[in-house]
Amino acid sequence: MKTMNNTFGVIFYLRKYKATNDGKAPIYARITVNSSRTDLSVKASVSPANWHESKGMPKGASKEVAKLSQFLERYRGGIVESYQELLLEKKTITAELVKRRFVGDDRNDQTLCALMDYHRVHEGTILEEGTMKNYITTEKYVKEFLKVHLKTTDMFLSELNYQFITLFENYLRKRKPEKGQRPLSTNGVMKHIERFCKLLNLAVRLEWLVRNPFQAYKLKFQKVERQYLTGIELKTIEGKKFSVPRLEVVQDLFIFSCYTGLSYIDVFNLKKDYLVERGPDEYWLLTRRQKSDEPVKIPLLQKPLAIIRKYRDHPQVLAEGKLLPALTNQKLNSYLKEIADICGITKPLTFHIARHTFATTVTLTNGVPIETVSKLLGHTQLRTTQVYAKVVESKLGDDMAQLSRRLANK
Repeated sequence: MKTMNNTFGVIFYLRKYKATNDGKAPIYARITVNSSRTDLSVKASVSPANWHESKGMPKGASKEVAKLSQFLERYRGGIVESYQELLLEKKTITAELVKRRFVGDDRNDQTLCALMDYHRVHEGTILEEGTMKNYITTEKYVKEFLKVHLKTTDMFLSELNYQFITLFENYLRKRKPEKGQRPLSTNGVMKHIERFCKLLNLAVRLEWLVRNPFQAYKLKFQKVERQYLTGIELKTIEGKKFSVPRLEVVQDLFIFSCYTGLSYIDVFNLKKDYLVERGPDEYWLLTRRQKSDEPVKIPLLQKPLAIIRKYRDHPQVLAEGKLLPALTNQKLNSYLKEIADICGITKPLTFHIARHTFATTVTLTNGVPIETVSKLLGHTQLRTTQVYAKVVESKLGDDMAQLSRRLANK
């Protein structure tokens, strides 16, 4: 933001509804910088009869009125001086920052880097490792933006305004990727801005900010089709025999997720007591989604049940009391790329595609009602599941073919 183009003004007004018993009303100063404004009490009062409302100044010829006029002009001069100081410091100026400089408490203002440090220390123990890793990347880009675009290493939270986020968005879109990286997509840019806005919501909860200056900002995610395996691709992976033990384990974990809909972290967290027998050879998984803490009850199909039985004597399963052996998500996805190459699958195979495959190829395509699929996936809202229903075009064709046959029979 070019501070030389700021619109700046100071006016005085009365708050008549706060008039005291002697009829005098307190005087307030209103500071306006561009579209932001703030008010502060000047600790003086006057009778409304001695106040020129349109001009925002006292009226009359008494010594008391003249003295008040001089005081208000000095007060105005102090605010203007504070504004000019911020101009010389090349700050991104807001009305609140001018006010804080004038009253002398802006020097104790919390900074953006202090907020990011606080988040890393205090929230890092709560958030998942992968989530925290993404926040650290966002912090890196914010610091780059401060250095490259604003020519500074930090700034006060009170300096942030709406234009900051639009400039940051533009910076991310044009950022030259490092070696081995791809340019940020629109959704990648939006995820970084989403995390940054969440950081500022934390600042509001900590009372480091009165409000999030970006609360009116609208995230603009592009709709993308969810990748999933077709029935043929799934059968190809299921039928492949691997002589390498690590690939066999990854194959089984992936297939398990394809037939239960569980995400990586929820498969990783499965314990033996989550498996409940409901009848002869009828077993259910009773667990909770880590992401939403939503309870999930899954009647097990024969394929995932066979995989559980296959690994019940596995050393890691016995040692940790888990249902299945576990690898890191990074290793799983790395090995899945090997499996995809071996099976001739060109889609970017990741463990999360198994969850999408369960929602589409395994359930919706086979006529399972979307309400049931939503429960099995642990979604809190049906519209989240409807994303999968939109991509199952083969089911649309099947449904219309069935309708055609029914109409013909009638």
